[in-house]
Amino acid sequence: MQFLFFAFPGPAINPAGAIVGSYLDGSTNTFRGFLRARDGTFGTFATFDAPGAVTGTGACCITPAGAMSGVYFDANGVGHGFLRAPDGTFTAFDAPGAVNGTQPDGINPEGVISGVYFDTNFFGHGFLRARDGFITTFDAPGAVRGTQANGINPAGAITGSYNDASGVPHGFLRDPDGTFTTFDAPGSGRGGTTPVAISPSGEIAGDFGDNMFHGFLRARDGTFTTIHPPGSLRTSVLGMNAAGAITGLYFDANDVQHGFLFLPRP
Repeated sequence: MQFLFFAFPGPAINPAGAIVGSYLDGSTNTFRGFLRARDGTFGTFATFDAPGAVTGTGACCITPAGAMSGVYFDANGVGHGFLRAPDGTFTAFDAPGAVNGTQPDGINPEGVISGVYFDTNFFGHGFLRARDGFITTFDAPGAVRGTQANGINPAGAITGSYNDASGVPHGFLRDPDGTFTTFDAPGSGRGGTTPVAISPSGEIAGDFGDNMFHGFLRARDGTFTTIHPPGSLRTSVLGMNAAGAITGLYFDANDVQHGFLFLPRP
């Protein structure tokens, strides 16, 4: 599974029901960001472009207070990170060492942002942007062909994946003190292990591949539960909420896509 890429992120939702993401503007044929407030039957929409955006803007994530982060693309198609405050004020940023772009992938309630940036070889590296704007960069132990942070929880623990010399992805957990734990879901093969989300209590959800792809839930003690909806030939986890409920999609034998909700046992 390839996991180092630029794409328009979102949608995402905060506890108040505000939704952010991106949409394709048919009049300009570019992507723009949107914020849908929890207001009325259909909601109130605000659309926006980050300052300096030429070829698109997309929001990846939003805090309970309404601050959001995401990526915008300049005239050369290079991505840059942004923080949009609840009052609509933008702050643009790039991770140190970013040559081919910076892409945020998560923001926690404190406004700490995690994501990936790309070097001259287009290899990805993780970054953590503190509330004061200071950016820490990192690579998971064993990373040869890239590291990508995919989720951050309120405590500042980050999960994501890294590629080894053969390009196989493996999972990692980076504790708030910078300590790494690397892991693979049991049975994972060439498809590797790709975490996508981490809960406030430290559970991690994602995908792994053997002869097909499955979802997984990794408990705080390191034990795994496989997520495989009935009839699925390919399962992909997309998100997990604070209570540990997991959602995603799967494809059946006819390659028809379906959604699923996985509720861990108490």
